[in-house]
Amino acid sequence: MTANEKDLQLHIVELENKLAFQEDTVNCLSNELLEHQKKIERLHQQVMLLAEKLRNLPDDQGILRPEEEPPPPHY
Repeated sequence: MTANEKDLQLHIVELENKLAFQEDTVNCLSNELLEHQKKIERLHQQVMLLAEKLRNLPDDQGILRPEEEPPPPHY
């Protein structure tokens, strides 16, 4: 094997190592993104549930709509 062939072989090994590292990084990022999407979906469902509960509260609960709220005391 000539020096040029050895250099080429080393270069190929280096590229394969870099590719393996990038594939691992992409997989890790993909898994992390999936976990974030699941968390966002759970949070969205919780917000929707809370909004539904707020809509179903009786009007005498003392909760005013934003336009009915008096201004804060420092105004």
